[in-house]
Amino acid sequence: MLLTISSFVGFTALVLGLSYYLTRKKDASSSEGYFLAGRGLTGWVIAASLLLTNLSTEQMVGLNGQGYMFNMSGMGYEIGASLALIIVAFFFLPRYLKKGYATIPDFVGDRYDAATKQFVNFLFLAGYVLILLPTVLYSGAIGMGGIFDIMGTFNLSPMMAIIVVVVAIGILGCLYTVFGGLRIMAIADTLNGIGLIIGGLMVPLFALAYVGGGDILGGLSEVVKSHPEKFNAIGSATDPVPFATMFTGMFLVNLFYWGCNQTIIQRALAAKNLKEGQKGLLLAAIFKLFGPLYLIIPGIVAFHIFQDAPLKVGDMAYPMLVNKVLPFYLIGFFAAVLFGAILSSFNAALNSTSTLFMLNVYKPLIKPTATDHELVTKGKYVGIILAIFSMCVAPLIAMAPSGLFNYLQMVNGFYNVPIFTLIIFGMLNKTAPAWSAKVTLIFFMIGYGLTQLGVIKTDLHFLHILAILFAVSVVFMYITGKFWPTQNKYDDGKNLNVVDTTPWNLRVAVSVAIVLCVFGVYVLFSSLGIAA
Repeated sequence: MLLTISSFVGFTALVLGLSYYLTRKKDASSSEGYFLAGRGLTGWVIAASLLLTNLSTEQMVGLNGQGYMFNMSGMGYEIGASLALIIVAFFFLPRYLKKGYATIPDFVGDRYDAATKQFVNFLFLAGYVLILLPTVLYSGAIGMGGIFDIMGTFNLSPMMAIIVVVVAIGILGCLYTVFGGLRIMAIADTLNGIGLIIGGLMVPLFALAYVGGGDILGGLSEVVKSHPEKFNAIGSATDPVPFATMFTGMFLVNLFYWGCNQTIIQRALAAKNLKEGQKGLLLAAIFKLFGPLYLIIPGIVAFHIFQDAPLKVGDMAYPMLVNKVLPFYLIGFFAAVLFGAILSSFNAALNSTSTLFMLNVYKPLIKPTATDHELVTKGKYVGIILAIFSMCVAPLIAMAPSGLFNYLQMVNGFYNVPIFTLIIFGMLNKTAPAWSAKVTLIFFMIGYGLTQLGVIKTDLHFLHILAILFAVSVVFMYITGKFWPTQNKYDDGKNLNVVDTTPWNLRVAVSVAIVLCVFGVYVLFSSLGIAA
């Protein structure tokens, strides 16, 4: 255990120290330097930061938990993300960079009005503070607590073990927030990304070797032959992620997440230019294709290994597998990499929440005369307060019957697709008035809430419900724009020249290759089950 803890602490300290050293001379005193890394991020840094911000224990634990309980159908979120990133690179990012937006609500304010901007900004803040931040901490506590056996090692109750890990993540998150802003986070993400590629692939390889008595391919063959149904990538209507949702609500959720979610898109908004931004998004799309290898297959292998003593909670499959198959001298390194992914997601949410509050609430509504230095200083205080609040809320989150990841996606539906509706329709239509946007948000949230709380009884998957509400909202906004058009039409053609908007010359070729690979991945995994 001492060696495990030492390697964990050593790698974590190395990443933090190197990140601080590499960014110590960069300007983080201005609001643009702190919140947007001085608009100087390159493609590889953006890709690594996107992946680490996206990848946290709600995925490592949650998706592998779905693999343990169900099958490969949960990979729709990962593979669908590759397609969404292509659309973001071609359609969303050029429009954002052309106007030099720092936050997504900035676009909403330009397209509709200031009141709609604040409405959307409030939804982002509420979603991050009440859902995203606490869930990242809670899922991180489950993963890290399981790997280190915090309960057994320190003789703690389950709740106390969660609290200990939550506080540790929260305190380190505050250090990143205080000392460096987005730039130090992006550099730390790049360093952790190297470790994540190695560590993430170690788990399924060691797990399959464990099953095959040292033979990885033999282990894979045994798992496939024993449980061919587990490799069904299409799934059924009773699975948490039915395949049909790939073309309805999941498609919308992925587009929101990668193209309109402040926590994610802030990395691309900080791009040096459009070329580097598109390169970063498409590189991330390529890496997402490998997601099922370390996000779902370990859960399936865990199902095979623990079949004689089934786990009561599927979300415990991943941490238990790590403890079971990794050599003791690698557990500390892997835990450090996983901890880095948790920190990345937590820090990204902290930074984005602080950005939304300081630039869209504090500056325009509380103190319009605030200087850059004041915005950065008080933004750090906001981040610390949010971290403390999240530490208090995180232990209170209960496990959901369908698993942590699916629960998170369902709850996020209260704000993600409603906001996406306003943004995508606002980009494609110039006549819908601001009041129709406000009505759409209210209608969407109430309608979704009534179905999820059981007031309106339906057997439809929540992703299908999101798609239906999206379609109704689009029709409503189109009608209002037709008969009551806005008098202040949004001009999306003007380039403010904040950064160079020359596109990446390889974007089309890379995108075509990604689309072909998406089909190939589905054929590969589905054929494994059929062949067996």
